[in-house]
Amino acid sequence: MTDVLIIEDEAKTARELANILKNIDDSIHVLAILDSVEQSLQWFAANKQPDLIFSDIQLADGLCFDIYNQITVQSPIIFCTAFDEYMINAFDTNAVSYLLKPVTKEKVERALDKFYALKSVFEKDENNKGLSGVLHQLKYNYKTALLVHQKEKIIPIQVKDIACFYLAKTIISISTLTNKKYYLSGTLDELEKVLDPAEFYRANRQFIINKAAIVNAERFFARKLVAKLIIDTPETIIVSKAKASEFLQWMEG
Repeated sequence: MTDVLIIEDEAKTARELANILKNIDDSIHVLAILDSVEQSLQWFAANKQPDLIFSDIQLADGLCFDIYNQITVQSPIIFCTAFDEYMINAFDTNAVSYLLKPVTKEKVERALDKFYALKSVFEKDENNKGLSGVLHQLKYNYKTALLVHQKEKIIPIQVKDIACFYLAKTIISISTLTNKKYYLSGTLDELEKVLDPAEFYRANRQFIINKAAIVNAERFFARKLVAKLIIDTPETIIVSKAKASEFLQWMEG
């Protein structure tokens, strides 16, 4: 039996999700349906953590992240939301999947398949590291696309086509390999967690760069390096002396 907790402030949506889960797998047991941050915190304080959480993001009294920032949730989480802008924040938690509403049986089935696959890995783990360890690895199911907003449009940008990310004050600009420009909310710290480190490198506080965009690295004074890309960049990309050796090893693969 799989014990599931639903955190959802829309009663109709919560009932529909519970019915979908029952129709997919009758061994799933919905422990409770909670509609707020406050109610969820009270529930976690009084109950054992579930096997799996289905969580909306915008709740009646705040964002669900207010829950996960206040308590340590070890359960894997499948997020169900009408908004795509919280995706990076979601994968800073124990996220298994991120479903955009309307939530359908097909979407839930795919998310459950992913959850059960992870659970199987955990059960076969000879070192018995626990599901939390497997979920830690899940965070490194790196993104293949990012969604950017351009007026009324939401545009998917393939990560492999991005030359670099550049932070200026609080705005992140994306430059593609063909020198197209886009803008993204969030932080470079958040982006760094969802990008494959074999392909992307945090050169400094302002830049994350794609290996495919590098022309060369040049020696700079005080044993620093300058990374040259196939596109022009708003600032010289300087790699510190402390990171120079690591950067060269990363370039080499």
